[in-house]
Amino acid sequence: MRKSGWRKVLIVLGSLGAFLALGLGFIYWYDKTGQRPDPSFDSSVANPAYVSEHPRVVFDIAHRNWHTPDGRYRPLADLLRHDGYTIETNNASFSAASLAQVHCLVIANAMGPDGYEGRPAFTEEEETALAEWVRRGGALLLIADHAPFGGAAGRLSKRLSVTMFFTFARDDRNSDGDNERLVFSRANGLLGDHPITRGRDAVERVSTVTTFTGQSLSIPPGATALLRMSDESYDWESRKVRRPARGHAQGIAMTFGVGRVVILGEAGLLSAQVDPLGFKMGMNRPGNDDRRFALNIFHWLSGALR
Repeated sequence: MRKSGWRKVLIVLGSLGAFLALGLGFIYWYDKTGQRPDPSFDSSVANPAYVSEHPRVVFDIAHRNWHTPDGRYRPLADLLRHDGYTIETNNASFSAASLAQVHCLVIANAMGPDGYEGRPAFTEEEETALAEWVRRGGALLLIADHAPFGGAAGRLSKRLSVTMFFTFARDDRNSDGDNERLVFSRANGLLGDHPITRGRDAVERVSTVTTFTGQSLSIPPGATALLRMSDESYDWESRKVRRPARGHAQGIAMTFGVGRVVILGEAGLLSAQVDPLGFKMGMNRPGNDDRRFALNIFHWLSGALR
């Protein structure tokens, strides 16, 4: 090969190396920066549900939770404070004693042990205590995203008669520009009829909820599918493995004994996050009622909605 030919090869290889270095640098920068709570999110509430009394909402932080009120769920915690709630955290194992003074409990994306995040996050004794606490009148919001979070909470959800399907919920038709950004609306018929979606008045009526991947859930008898998976939706595991999600949901509300339960298969919709490129995810994303949906969930759990 002539020297000029080798020179061209070296130039091409040098260009490819530069592009590769830029690509790896971008990936490193993006991952290091990561998603963070949106500092521009407005958490004010025009018509707070609670003015004279301030119900306690307790967030679990004892089970390696990915979403906490001081982290990814800080915008949600701020929103609830402005709605009149008192926000507290629980750093103890669940038992009859630790739950005795709790009325409304949030468990968001708990994880199993380090290196085994998809294994059960709770002991069987904790799961028994939680189920009995709800049965006697507790109010639980249980949130478990796609793998590994579904595996960590799946055994607990079974105690509440709900199956978690663990993988990635997708819908090619009912989505917001991405088949893992699912849209549940009155227009497409996938938003359930419930006090949570109706609100206290017309102003609080929910019309559209957007979720951000997550998993699907079964709908036990007597439960309401707040976010119903469409007939064309599916649970995606790999390019070769996908299963129909028809008859599933991403959000359900139900009574359990005399208690109330909301289970969500996706955590991002109750957040307000922004990534390094400015992409917004959750209650801060334009075109949805995720913020209103979040408030209404807690209104129902705390008894402001019947």
